[in-house]
Amino acid sequence: MSDMLSIGASGVRAYQTALATVGENIANVGTVGYARRAVMLAEVAGGSGSTNGYGAGNGVYLLGVDRSSDIYSAAALRATTSDLTRTTKGAEWLDRIQNALTGNQLTARVTSFFGSAQALAAEPDSTALRTGMLSAASSTALAFTATGKAFDQVDADLQTAGTQAAQTLTSLGNSLTRINEGISRSQPGSTAAAQLMDQRDTILSQMSEMVDIDVRMDTIGRATVKLGGPEGAAFVQGATTGTVSYSRNQDGTAAFSVTIRGEVKDIAASGGTLAGITDGAQRVAAIRQSLNAVAEDFVKSVNDNQAAGVDRAGLAGKPMFSVTGAATNIQIDKDFDDGKLIAAASAATPTKPAGGVRDSSNLAALESTRVTKGFEASLTTLITGNATAYKQKNTIAEAQAAIRDGAATAQSTATGVNLDSEAVDLIRFQQAYAASGRVIQIARETMQTILDIR
Repeated sequence: MSDMLSIGASGVRAYQTALATVGENIANVGTVGYARRAVMLAEVAGGSGSTNGYGAGNGVYLLGVDRSSDIYSAAALRATTSDLTRTTKGAEWLDRIQNALTGNQLTARVTSFFGSAQALAAEPDSTALRTGMLSAASSTALAFTATGKAFDQVDADLQTAGTQAAQTLTSLGNSLTRINEGISRSQPGSTAAAQLMDQRDTILSQMSEMVDIDVRMDTIGRATVKLGGPEGAAFVQGATTGTVSYSRNQDGTAAFSVTIRGEVKDIAASGGTLAGITDGAQRVAAIRQSLNAVAEDFVKSVNDNQAAGVDRAGLAGKPMFSVTGAATNIQIDKDFDDGKLIAAASAATPTKPAGGVRDSSNLAALESTRVTKGFEASLTTLITGNATAYKQKNTIAEAQAAIRDGAATAQSTATGVNLDSEAVDLIRFQQAYAASGRVIQIARETMQTILDIR
């Protein structure tokens, strides 16, 4: 009878844990990052040397709590998350660039400036038209300056975003090393180990949003991580983690690096926020270089045109614009304070005298320069090119979101909680628990019957 009692007691203990595990699964059906648990049971074998060779074993015991996992679906989800994040973050920077290019109506201001020059060419002696052209020139200078400052702000935001991304990734690495240490100390197959592995996978998922990662697990579940793919820089190795840094190169492009055990290695990010920031910085640098070229050419062309003509008083034309610092930091020259200084007429040459107050040939030359240089066309190309890239990014993001959602579904199917399955297990373990209790009751009743024999 003692055998029946111990067998029943072992069943009660085992199925009590099984019921608690099912209850935990049901309670966390909506918990992000939770992986389904299942109890592992094994028979307690009968002892050797038994006088009854056909006797039963000694009950059941709990091997541990098994945590559902699928390394392939997890890796696929991390990869698709990195790809999607790179695209969406890149699109955000393209949107910022578009706002910087269009927010100050630079193209319209340049068009207005040349339009005012054409109006003055029709009546070069008009004081009102000269004042209008000077006002249009001032507005154009302000638009160039404001556009440059808008790009300064984008650069500053890139610096902030890059620094924050590096700090976030470093913090996630520190958290993962602590989890690795906890897994080392926890008993394999325990609930504590399963909880730590849930936390580990959550951290890895957050890392994959920051950068594409390569993950390797050891036999007890500790993660080793490389940044930038299988051939990338080592970041987390057991209880050691690296420090991620962000910097801007002289050409305006962005770079990330990781320092671990005193060794510095560049991160060749091809996914995640880091890649999105790198793409954004490269795009900003390229467009700003083109914008600076347009600004420099515009100022030089207008000032050269001024030098080639004479103003209303017949004096040599003075520079209309001056530049302080950055190429886009344009202002009306301090000595150019009156519309009468606009050099509408052509200057004297060895073969002909300077034009009079009714001469507008120098303004006609300015219009020819406008057509030849194509200032407005260059600015329009920058705007439309960036807008096209932004639209393409959004289209790609939609496709990548669908792929990522499919990977998330596959991961959920493999490791998530299914309430229908849990309901079946709940009934099955409840019946087993009740039956084990009944075994104990029968053993007690049988023992009492024996004791009652006189």
